[in-house]
Amino acid sequence: MASKLPPPFIRQMQAILGDEWSALESALQFPAPVSIRLNANKLTANARQALEAGRWTIATGKRKPDNQELVDTELTQVPWHERGFYLQERPVFTLDPLFHAGAYYVQEASSMFVAEAARQTVTLDKPLKVLDLCAAPGGKSTLLLSLLSTNSLLVSNEVIRARTSPLRENLERWGYPNVAITSAEVEEFAALEDWFDVVLTDAPCSGEGLFRKDPDAVQEWSLPHVALCAARQKRILAAAIQSLAPGGVLLYSTCTYNREENDGNIVWMLQEFPLDLVTLKVPDAWGIVQTPAGGYQFFPHKLQGEGFFLAAFQKKVGNAVRHQPPSGFKSLKPLPKGLIPQAAAWLHPGAEARFFQTPAGEVLALPAILETEYLLLDKVLKTKWFGVNIGAFKGKDFIPSHALALSMWVSPTLPGVDLTEEQALLYLKKETFEPQDQWPKGWVLARYQGQNLGWMKILPNRINNYLPQERRIRMAIQ
Repeated sequence: MASKLPPPFIRQMQAILGDEWSALESALQFPAPVSIRLNANKLTANARQALEAGRWTIATGKRKPDNQELVDTELTQVPWHERGFYLQERPVFTLDPLFHAGAYYVQEASSMFVAEAARQTVTLDKPLKVLDLCAAPGGKSTLLLSLLSTNSLLVSNEVIRARTSPLRENLERWGYPNVAITSAEVEEFAALEDWFDVVLTDAPCSGEGLFRKDPDAVQEWSLPHVALCAARQKRILAAAIQSLAPGGVLLYSTCTYNREENDGNIVWMLQEFPLDLVTLKVPDAWGIVQTPAGGYQFFPHKLQGEGFFLAAFQKKVGNAVRHQPPSGFKSLKPLPKGLIPQAAAWLHPGAEARFFQTPAGEVLALPAILETEYLLLDKVLKTKWFGVNIGAFKGKDFIPSHALALSMWVSPTLPGVDLTEEQALLYLKKETFEPQDQWPKGWVLARYQGQNLGWMKILPNRINNYLPQERRIRMAIQ
C-alpha cells in the first residue's frame, strides 16, 4: 500500500489523467501483483506439462512431516509475454531452490513489455550487439538474453560498482554465455560510436510507478527531483544514441508517469538527434495507453502491473564509424594448449569456446564467434567480466566454478545427484547432510527437479559443499 502521496504529485496526475485520477489513486492502495518470467532453457518436461495445465510448482521452503514439500499455484499469463506469469500470492522466493537454479526470474510484469518492443523493432534471429546501459539488477538483461540468437552479444552495464555483484549473480543464474558485464560511465561508450545494433536505456527516474511497493520512493519524490532526473536522463540518452549504429534501435524506458521524464524526453530526442519514433502495435485489451508524444504508458488502474513507460526509436541510416579491435586482450592470456582438453571436458560438446586465464588464474570460456567483439570491449572499457568463469586449475586438478554449474555450457554428461527439497535447502544454506551409498564419488552436480544448484564433492563418509559462501541462504528454514 502506498504511503501518503505528495500533493504536487496528485496535482500532476490529475492534470494527466483528469477524471481517471481517482481510479489510479484507488489502485495504489492495493498490493502490487507478483509475477515471474520463466527461463525457457531451464524448463524440464514436468515444468512444461505444469505450464500447459496453467500451474507452476514452487517449493514452499517448509519441511513438512508428510513430505508434501511442493505446492502448485494458479498461473495467469502476462498478456505481453508468453513466459511471464502472475502468481496468486508471493512465496518466499529465497527458500525456493528453483529460484537459485535460475529456472525463473522475479520480474515486474509491466517491464516485460521490453521484450515485445524488441520483437516488433529488431530482427532477432541475426547476430546483434546489444547494450543494456543501466542494467542492475539484471531483469531486462535476462529478458533480452532469452530473445537473442546465440551468436549475438549482450553487454550488461551498471555504472554503480556495488550493484554489479547482484547483476553478475542474476546473469550467472540465467546461464547464457554470450554476455559481457561492465561497470562503465555512460560517456565511456562514446568510444564505441555507431557500434551497437540495439541500446536499451532503462534510465534512473523519479520512481513514481513504484510508489505502492516502495515507500522510500514516495518520500524521495519532489518536483525538483523530477527535473534532476530528466536532466540526468538526457545525459545518459545522448551517450546511448552516440553508441547506436545507424539503423539501430533505441528503447527508452522509465518507471514513472510524469511528462517531463517521458514525453518531454521523446520530444527532445527527436529534435536533437537523427532518430525516428517507432510506432508499436499494442492491442487495446492490454490496457496500455499511448501518450501524446508517442510513448507507451502503463497505469496500475488499467492493467495488472506497475507504472512503466517505454518509447522506441530507430537511428537514421548513415555512414558508421569503423572500429579496429586489438590483436589481444590487455590482461587475459590464452589458456595453455596442454590444459585446454581438461577444461573443455567440463563443457557441453556443442560449446564453441575459446579459453583464457585471468591474472588471478580464473579460466574463462568465451564464445569463439564473439571474440572480436570482446577484444574491442576490452580495448575501450576498464571494468568488465566476459563469458563464463568456468573454474581454475590448482596444480594438475581443475576446480569447477559455481557459474559453470548454472551455465547452459556445463556438460550434460557430468555426474549429478537429485536432492529432495530438504536436502536442496540444506545445500543452499551451505550445511551438510549424509551422502547416500548409491551416489557417485568425486565432483557431482547438486540438482533439484532436474536443475543444477552447484557443485558437491562426495567423499566416502561426507560431502564437501562448494556453494560460494556469499550465495548461501541466511534466513531460517521453518
